[in-house]
Amino acid sequence: MAREVLVVNALGLHARAAARFVGLASRFQSQIRVQSGDRMMDGKSILGLLLLAAARGTRLTISAEGPDESAAVESLAAFALDGFTEP
Repeated sequence: MAREVLVVNALGLHARAAARFVGLASRFQSQIRVQSGDRMMDGKSILGLLLLAAARGTRLTISAEGPDESAAVESLAAFALDGFTEP
C-alpha cells in the first residue's frame, strides 16, 4: 500500500521531524519506505529520511508492506500532512 503526501511544514523533513517520523514508523511491524523523486529510503532510518532532503512542497510517497501496512501508511501520511506536528 502507498500514499503520496506533500511536505507542508516550513522546515521540511528536518532532523526533529525525521526523528518523530521514525518513532511513529517503528511502532509498526511492516517495512516502511519513503520515496522522493528517484530516491527511496527506509522509513525507519533517520539518516535515510534526511538524505531525501525533503523541503516544504516536496512530494513524498509513503509505502508499507507487511501485516499492518494500511494502518502504517494512513498514520504516517496523516502525520506528514499535519506538518510533522510542527507549525
